[in-house]
Amino acid sequence: MAGFPSFLPAGFLPSLLLLQVSTWCSPVSGFSVKGPAQPIMVLLGADASLPCQLSPEQSAAHMQIRWYRAQLPSTVLVYQNGQEQGGEQMLEYRGRAELVGDSIGKGVVALLIQHIRASDDGQYRCHFKDGHISQEAIVELRVIGLGSAPHVYMMGHEDRGIRVLCSSGGWFPKPRVQWSDMVGVKLPSLSESQTQDGDGLFHVEASLVVTDSSLDNVTCSIQNPFFGQEKVSSIFLPEPFFPRTSPWKTALAGTLPLLVLLLIGISYTGWREHKAKEREVKKRQEESHDTEEMKREKEVALRVKMDLKADLERRKALYNEDWKKALLYPDWRKEQFQPALVTLNHENFHQNNSDPEREENIRDETRVLLCNKQGDCNLIKLGQKEFISGRHYWEVDIEDTDEWTLGIYEKPTERSELPSHLQKKFSVLEKKGREYRALTCSPPDIFLEEPLLIEKCPRKIVIFLDYEDSDVSFYNMADRTHIFSFSQANFSGSLYPYFKLKSMELSPSVQY
Repeated sequence: MAGFPSFLPAGFLPSLLLLQVSTWCSPVSGFSVKGPAQPIMVLLGADASLPCQLSPEQSAAHMQIRWYRAQLPSTVLVYQNGQEQGGEQMLEYRGRAELVGDSIGKGVVALLIQHIRASDDGQYRCHFKDGHISQEAIVELRVIGLGSAPHVYMMGHEDRGIRVLCSSGGWFPKPRVQWSDMVGVKLPSLSESQTQDGDGLFHVEASLVVTDSSLDNVTCSIQNPFFGQEKVSSIFLPEPFFPRTSPWKTALAGTLPLLVLLLIGISYTGWREHKAKEREVKKRQEESHDTEEMKREKEVALRVKMDLKADLERRKALYNEDWKKALLYPDWRKEQFQPALVTLNHENFHQNNSDPEREENIRDETRVLLCNKQGDCNLIKLGQKEFISGRHYWEVDIEDTDEWTLGIYEKPTERSELPSHLQKKFSVLEKKGREYRALTCSPPDIFLEEPLLIEKCPRKIVIFLDYEDSDVSFYNMADRTHIFSFSQANFSGSLYPYFKLKSMELSPSVQY
């Protein structure tokens, strides 16, 4: 791969660690500490060797050698009395850091750090002490990570165009995102966000609104700012997917002015004619003209209808060829799924709608106990076998409910000693007041939480479940827009619909 040293293993591209080593010492008599003047590149996950040596050459076997981060309490490794001392060593380096002292008799040592992590980024100090004399060198580590290939897909219509989203993870430091068209012309991003995960790596999301239907496709490029290495993905944008003015509106706008002008002319001529014969002739002419005009209008309307039907069939055919990437047209999407047989669970429905005035003090506690015993207050009862394969969809009317939870839950096929409600893994949307969020959880613990911006409160939501693709998607049927999709690891158990008129019972210690 261009731009990388020849000693790096071929095909190993996930991440790199750049070690920037600088030397610092003061002119104290006896010795000084030196390190390499050039940067050292090491693959993330491999072993890194940080060399230091005394000048002039002399034995360091009797000295104290200390490696530490920024300040003395942050000790990486201590060598004293001929062996390593583990008492002061930081927990994160135990079992990973060791001193390579094969040439310690010549004053040459190296700190070996195994399985380099992103958290190893920062300053290190190589400190030698002989009696009252001490010297040290500063080592700068900079982490470089190459993330995953960008995932590019269409979000829906926006501002007379198509909104496209590009996302990728596993980058360090913050990468650069660039959109471009098929000839390489750069396009500005509409929005861009970057977040760090628990390992310190960056996840980036950038969106673009394409209004020019002649572009055919757009490309998302994510580049590491240090080495210029990039990963690229493109998406094809079919012309029929762009919003367009309906042909019947154009035809009607051109026909109405002509009809108005014609009627004004006929009325004016009739007003000028006073003779009965002329009025009768004019009347017959008007009737004949109207008949012919109606005939022409019917023909025009029929042609427009046929053109609309042919255009709709062509657009639908293009949609069916790549419907998984197009997060729009939920009515067409239903044709790829089987309707699920779901009914209202009346027993849990009454539990969720108890009288607030009669149960003011014990309502929440009673509901939690009932739901834990009878299945999480689920208002949906499945009228068929559980989902273990295939594609299914169902719709839920939620009207103006201030609090609800909607989605699916998964029950493992293997037996467990845990209570049944603690074995379930939920993938749901939750509304609480005016706030929405997407949750993947196994109460009371949350595994994934993502706030959602929903401007118009949905009254009916359709849920699409694709078992083989491990995908659960939600659509607002009021305006036919996509709300959110869960894309996760493969399902391994039985899936069931889930709906209740309250939020999830989660532990406060894990909520964001």
